[in-house]
Amino acid sequence: MNQKPTRRGGRRKNHWVMMACKGSRKGKLLFAVLLTLSLWAFFPTIAPLPALSSSSPPSFSSSSSEGTNHGFRISDDMFWKDNQPFQIIGGDLHYFRVLPQYWEDRLLRAKALGLNTIQTYVPWNLHEPHPGKLVFEGMADIELFLKQAQKLGFLVMLRVGPYICAEWDFGGFPAWLLSIEPALKLRSSDPSFLHLVESWWNVLLPKIHPLLYKNGGPIIMVQIENEFGSYGDDKIYLHHLVRIARRHLGSDVILYTTDGGSKDTLDRGTIPGEDVYSAVDFSTGEDPWPIFELQKKYNPPGKSPPLSAEFYTGWLTHWGERIAETSARSTAAALQKILSLNGSAVLYMAHGGTNFGYFSGANTGANASIYHPDLTSYDYDAPIKESGDVDNPKFRELRSVIQKYSHVSLPPFPPITERRRYGLLKMKKVSSLFEIFSHLSGHVEVVESQQPLSMEAVGQLSGFLLYQSQYEANKYTSSLSIPKVHDRAQVFVSCSLDDIKKNWTYVGVIERWSNEVLLVPSVKCASNINLFILVENHGHVNYGPYIYDKKGILSDVILDGSILYQWKMYPISLDNLNKNLEVNPIIQVAETQNAEISFHEDFSSHSKRTSNVPVFYEGRFNISTANKVKDTYISFRGWTKGFAFVNNFNIGRFWPVMGPQCNLYVPAPILQHGENSLVVLELHVPNPELVVDLVGKPDFTCGSKAH
Repeated sequence: MNQKPTRRGGRRKNHWVMMACKGSRKGKLLFAVLLTLSLWAFFPTIAPLPALSSSSPPSFSSSSSEGTNHGFRISDDMFWKDNQPFQIIGGDLHYFRVLPQYWEDRLLRAKALGLNTIQTYVPWNLHEPHPGKLVFEGMADIELFLKQAQKLGFLVMLRVGPYICAEWDFGGFPAWLLSIEPALKLRSSDPSFLHLVESWWNVLLPKIHPLLYKNGGPIIMVQIENEFGSYGDDKIYLHHLVRIARRHLGSDVILYTTDGGSKDTLDRGTIPGEDVYSAVDFSTGEDPWPIFELQKKYNPPGKSPPLSAEFYTGWLTHWGERIAETSARSTAAALQKILSLNGSAVLYMAHGGTNFGYFSGANTGANASIYHPDLTSYDYDAPIKESGDVDNPKFRELRSVIQKYSHVSLPPFPPITERRRYGLLKMKKVSSLFEIFSHLSGHVEVVESQQPLSMEAVGQLSGFLLYQSQYEANKYTSSLSIPKVHDRAQVFVSCSLDDIKKNWTYVGVIERWSNEVLLVPSVKCASNINLFILVENHGHVNYGPYIYDKKGILSDVILDGSILYQWKMYPISLDNLNKNLEVNPIIQVAETQNAEISFHEDFSSHSKRTSNVPVFYEGRFNISTANKVKDTYISFRGWTKGFAFVNNFNIGRFWPVMGPQCNLYVPAPILQHGENSLVVLELHVPNPELVVDLVGKPDFTCGSKAH
């Protein structure tokens, strides 16, 4: 078992020195999935600012006047709501990790836990996935989420970034920032970076202004940046963010920062002279009160109510680790130490949710070669589990503590989340990724360059990029190295005269975290040899000095000591394969393959043809109208690695051979009465029986370190 993380000064320090953060119907189905592989269906410029008067008195208030009955303010080292003392008992619940159809359900469960406040981040990359393309619908409908929270009686603490960390891809920054030249200096007063931040906030902040508490909405406080003291010391940057926020939200809104409970982090991350409330976070189990005393030094007299803005109920998990678990009893005891002396706390997380699609982040360590991608699940060992389940000791223990300090009776204990085992599902090969490209080679937008380019440079912000070059045939085994590949490359060779789908030879894998040299077998060719390198983005780093984490091949590719040139790059977001095509070649591929491979064909021959080549598989199952549609999990035991799409929705990455996550969560709103489809992109070897199991519970026991 890996050494347990230590959390002094922020939630994300551990043994690798994480720094504080933590045609046919079948053809039509595949066609639709390919359209959404990179950005799944739900997902989804600056004038100088006037300087604020330095003589403005401290407000720390979200009401226009402290004398009114309606308002939220800070005085006498307490929070005050409508002129009554108020203890924040909150929890993080991220709208972007939960389907909108389940927002109310998860909020009601948070209500039953005893929470009176919801805290959530706002990920920039969700709302502006490409420059100028703004998304505020579906899972990105933040206004609807905030109104739903208010309807259920919650106050809201809103963490608008622009950087959020959150184990989310690139810490919430849109990856297209990495394509800008000259390179931006992120999280700094770099004018080019500030210009883009201001453009984003000029869109976001006017949307939340009507939802401030002073305007009749639920938002009592707005966070500036996130744990900046664990990263940098650029006060000009922080002051600039305050000026943008004040311009849009007013001088009386409560702005706050959150930093680790140490002098160094608070020195760097707080914003003196701007009337910005300084909150702290620290390891669960530490004595909170010396840290709260330190907190007072970074707030004006009387303006420092003790608040742990991230009280850790659990911990994050990376692929290849054991699933993180923390004691329910000790977590509850630590919370009681804060609440018993009228301190406030926000549970991180109250409900973790899921990193659907390509949005899971990654962390590094002492150097950039140490790379740890996060799971698809963001369960976090929180009291409200990924599926909404609350029938667990942590929920009961925390609820028992919170009940003691709640001024109202808590709602009844929530019902058990309904889940269903739909059973075994036989999968059938539709097409290999290479076969699709052979049909679309004249229609895919290809980028050509002397040297390999990064994914971001060719506009590929998630998913995959296929690189192609050529070299002269020889009679001997060759050695291939890629000194810098982010994050994982599958290598293939074939004769250049062959169609891409024929006579390929699988060479092996080069991974960022091992970076091995591959031996390339001799291929008998009367022509040059094609070299294909399929690179997968495992998630942009979400925290630390190595956050400048471009993807793809970031160095020369060296064969037998010589650099290879003349590269073609094929972006595989797969949302562009059908543009302007009158005939859909994917349908043709699917029909061809359906004819070639019988459903009951002997697997040995099938495996020989498909082993270690990316292949799409499809299965269908029915839900009777006589039965209620319920949540389920897809077990990928026996499969290797890839992505899964349910009714065209990208539910995320599976990787059971690495573990610990075996099953992917499928919320009921994705399913439907009647026929449902599952498409799997398997990058290597499928389950020998070509089956998946739709089961009724999570499973985190896969991989060598799971036990």
